Amino acid sequence: MERVRIGFVGVGQMGQCAHLKNYVSLPECEVVAIAELRPNLAQKVAARYGVGRVYRDHEAMIAKEKLDGIVAAQQFTRHGVIVPELLKAGGPVFIEKPLAASVEVGEKIVGAVEKIGTWIMVGYHKRSDPATMYAKAEIDRLRQTGELGEMRYVRITMPPGDWIVDGFADLIRTDEPIPKLDEDPPASDMDERTYKEYVSFVNYYIHQVNLLRHLFGENYRVKFADKSKLLLVAESEGGVTGVIEMAPYFTTLDWQESALVCFRNGWLRLDLPAPMAWNRPGRLEIFRDPGKGSAPQTLVPQLPWVSAMRQQAVNFIKAIRGEAKPPCEAPEALEDLRVAREFIRISGGS
Repeated sequence: MERVRIGFVGVGQMGQCAHLKNYVSLPECEVVAIAELRPNLAQKVAARYGVGRVYRDHEAMIAKEKLDGIVAAQQFTRHGVIVPELLKAGGPVFIEKPLAASVEVGEKIVGAVEKIGTWIMVGYHKRSDPATMYAKAEIDRLRQTGELGEMRYVRITMPPGDWIVDGFADLIRTDEPIPKLDEDPPASDMDERTYKEYVSFVNYYIHQVNLLRHLFGENYRVKFADKSKLLLVAESEGGVTGVIEMAPYFTTLDWQESALVCFRNGWLRLDLPAPMAWNRPGRLEIFRDPGKGSAPQTLVPQLPWVSAMRQQAVNFIKAIRGEAKPPCEAPEALEDLRVAREFIRISGGS
């Protein structure tokens, strides 16, 4: 296959610094066009990154360009408005997490995907971190071989901290106002207060909701949520217990996100870097204590110096080329919205 032709819809903060600068550096990819409502910003970004054509909106870009895929870094509160329009191009679409701001809108998007017969990759970049990819392959292998016994427990801790780590230092800015855009309607099954809580939760913690399922390797249900919304306790379909600890403490100059996956005779620990960290993978530690006279061992794999955001771009291109499956598609991302809805309900929402 020739170089994959990508069109970008939106080149604001995340569009530029989390996505565009990664895609333009991939030899197997060509960013051929930008659609951006702020014309001066669009021209400046296109000039810096060598993008040949600029359009005022996504409709004009889709009408003129032959694209293999679209990257759309848009506010998730308007995914229900814009994503079905992007799907009309007929090819795969990448969007930031979460899938939508409500289960209802998420179901609408999944229905549109199924109707057109394409796919959406949802930007859960933690799945693309080299440490997570290594850990997931090892977890699946251990579950198959049983050499460390059964999986027993998964714990994810994500204290708020400096997630940007100067990742917007090279952001191109202009003083152009952002035009008022249509947004999706609020969820019909929540009052105003609950909906605001839900949107806040899925904006920040949906990554961990998704990562827990990824590490489980199966769906799960929320079994407990405290009223302070610091703790989510879950049980997977196979009976494995999981915990997400949200904001047990705060950091100012650090990022201390971790995941612990426990088997009867060992564990894997992931330490994930700040989302906008550049050229830095997570760290993985694997402890094995199979007994029967074997000496316990701790392994720390040396991982490539590739950030999750860059690997995520690689994974999207590979999926377009048919070389791999997308790390997370729309139907699974819809399950995240349902888990989040149950968490808000159990923790005291309507």
